[in-house]
Amino acid sequence: MSDLGDFTDFDGEGEAGDAPAGEAGDDADDTFASYDVAAAGRDRGLGAVSVSEGLRVAEDGEDTSLRAFVTVGNRERVRLGTYLTVPYPDDEALFCRITALEYAQEFRSDDATEIHARRAMRRQGVEERDYKFVATLDPVAVLAGEGSDLSRRSTDRVPKPGAVVREASDPDRVKTGLNIPADGVFLGHLSVGGERVETAADPPTVDYRLNDDATAGDPLVFRHTLVAGGTGSGKTHAAKNVLRQFLAPDRTYPMDDGREVRPAVVVFDPQDEYAQMHDDNPALSDEYARRLDREGVAHGGHDDTLALVPKVGGATYPGEDHRAEQQRFTLPFSMVRDRPWLVAGASLNDNQYGGLVHLVSRFFDDAGPDGTYREFLAFLDDPALREELDETGRVHEATFDAVKRRVHAAPGEAFDTDATPITDAVHDLVRPGGLTVVPTYHLTNSRTAETVVLGVASLLVDEKLSNDPDYPRVDETPVVVGMDEAHNFLADADSVQARKVVGTFTEAAKQGRKERLGLFLITQDPQDVADPVFKQVNTRVVLNLGDEDAIRSVNVPASLERKVPYMERGRMVVYSPDNSEPVEVTGLPVCLTRHGD
Repeated sequence: MSDLGDFTDFDGEGEAGDAPAGEAGDDADDTFASYDVAAAGRDRGLGAVSVSEGLRVAEDGEDTSLRAFVTVGNRERVRLGTYLTVPYPDDEALFCRITALEYAQEFRSDDATEIHARRAMRRQGVEERDYKFVATLDPVAVLAGEGSDLSRRSTDRVPKPGAVVREASDPDRVKTGLNIPADGVFLGHLSVGGERVETAADPPTVDYRLNDDATAGDPLVFRHTLVAGGTGSGKTHAAKNVLRQFLAPDRTYPMDDGREVRPAVVVFDPQDEYAQMHDDNPALSDEYARRLDREGVAHGGHDDTLALVPKVGGATYPGEDHRAEQQRFTLPFSMVRDRPWLVAGASLNDNQYGGLVHLVSRFFDDAGPDGTYREFLAFLDDPALREELDETGRVHEATFDAVKRRVHAAPGEAFDTDATPITDAVHDLVRPGGLTVVPTYHLTNSRTAETVVLGVASLLVDEKLSNDPDYPRVDETPVVVGMDEAHNFLADADSVQARKVVGTFTEAAKQGRKERLGLFLITQDPQDVADPVFKQVNTRVVLNLGDEDAIRSVNVPASLERKVPYMERGRMVVYSPDNSEPVEVTGLPVCLTRHGD
C-alpha cells in the first residue's frame, strides 16, 4: 500500500494516525491547543483613507478622488451626508462629508452565478467580510487650531494614505467646518438623513443658527428669509419657532443714531394661526423648557401680541383660538393718493394706469386729503369730467370708461369703515419688541384680503424707504414683515399694478440691510413668488415639497434638492450662502408657542 493510502486511513485502532507505543502521545490530547489572542490596542474611527483607486484633491471638485475603507463593525453607522474628519500629521484636519457609499468585491470572483445566488437565498445574512465597503468623501474645509483659535480654510492639502477616518464628534469643529455661526437666531439642529448629528458634548446636538451679529456684517434677518413647504410639512410650526426668536428680550439691532432697538414683527396671517403666539404651548414641559434655556432658545407665549383686525363690511372675526388683544382698523382711502394700484380692481395696461393716476390726483386736489372711496365713485360718474378730459387729451374717453369699470370692481368695502384708520394706528402696528398679527381669515373675498395686506405692507415699506417719513416710529424701529401665502401677494404678473407692487417690494428687499427692514416670506408655492423679489432672499428654509416646479424654484444644491420630496415633518434644507454650507436641519418637535387646537 502506498504511503498516501496509509496516511488517509484513520478508521481503526493502531492505524497510521496513532502514536507509536511507549511515546508521550499515549496520554496527549489529540486536538490543537488554543490560546487567548487579542489585538493590541483598540480600533479608532470608522476606517482609513484608501489609495486603491487614487488619492487626490483638486481645485476642480470633479477631479478630486478621496475614498475611505469602512471596517465591518462600522458599516451600519455611516450614511450619505455623514460628516467626517481626517487628520493630517500635524495639528490640522480635513473636514469632509460622505457623498457615496458602495460595496466592491474583496476577492476576484464572479458572484453572478447559480451557486452564489442559491447560497445567498439560503443563508440569513451577508458575509460582510467578503466585500469591501468604500465611502467617497467630499472635502469641505481644512480645520486648524483648537478651541477659540479654531479656523477653517479651503481644502489645499491631501491626507496621507491610511489616515484614520473618524466621525465628526466635536460640535465646535462641526460648526467651524460647516461655517455655522456660534451664536444667532436658532433654526433647529444639524441632521443627516433625518437623524440629528450626535457629538460627545452636552447637549450632544449641534444647533444651527443664522448670523445675527451686526459687528460681523449685516444680520441675516435684514437680508430676508423664505420658508417653503407643502401642506403638512410643518411650515407654520417652523415659521413660528423662528419668529419667536426675533422677539427674545435680548434681541436688539443697532440703528443709525447709535441706539440698540428691539425689532417689531408684523405678520400677515391668512389662516389665523400666528396670534396664537401670545399663548404658551401646554405641550412644552418644564424639563424641555429648561433644556431650551440651556441652549439659549427663546420660548413661551409672547405677551406683547396684538391682533390688528381689518374691519370689512359685515365680516366677523371670531378670534377664539388665542387670548391676544384685538383691535379693529380700516384702510383710509387717502392711502390711494400715493398708491393708485390699490383701486385698480383688475388688470390695467400702461395707458389705463396712467389715466387712473391722473384721476386719483385730480380727485384729491378737488376733494381734499380726506376724500372717500364713495366720493371717488361719484367723481367718476360725472359725465362732464369725462368729456373735459377727453377734449383736453388728458384721458381718452375709452380709457376713462375702462378705469371707471376697474374702480367700480375694486374691493371698496376695505376702505373707510367705522374703525380706526391704519394711519392713526401706526404706533400700535409697529412696537419695538412687539408682535402684530393682521389676520385675514375672516375675509371671504380674496381680492379684499389682498388689498388689505398690500395696503398695510406697502405703508410699512414706503415709510422705511422714504427720506421724509410721516411716521418716525417706523423709520426708527427695526421691522420684520412676515407674509404667509406670500405667493398670493407678490406674484409675478403682466399687469401694471402687479409690477408696481413687485417693484415696491423688490426695492424694499434691496434696501433692507440699510433700513433695518426684513422680509420673512412663507409659502407653499415658491415658484409663484416674483423673481425680482425672490432673488433678494438670502436664506431659504425648504421643508417637504411635492411639486417638481416648486422644488426647482428654490434653487438649492442638487445633493439636497433630491431629499426635499422625502422629508418628514419638521425636516428642512437650509440654504444660506452667506451663513454656512448648505445643510440639512431638523426643527424642534415642540412648537415654542401655542400652535393648533
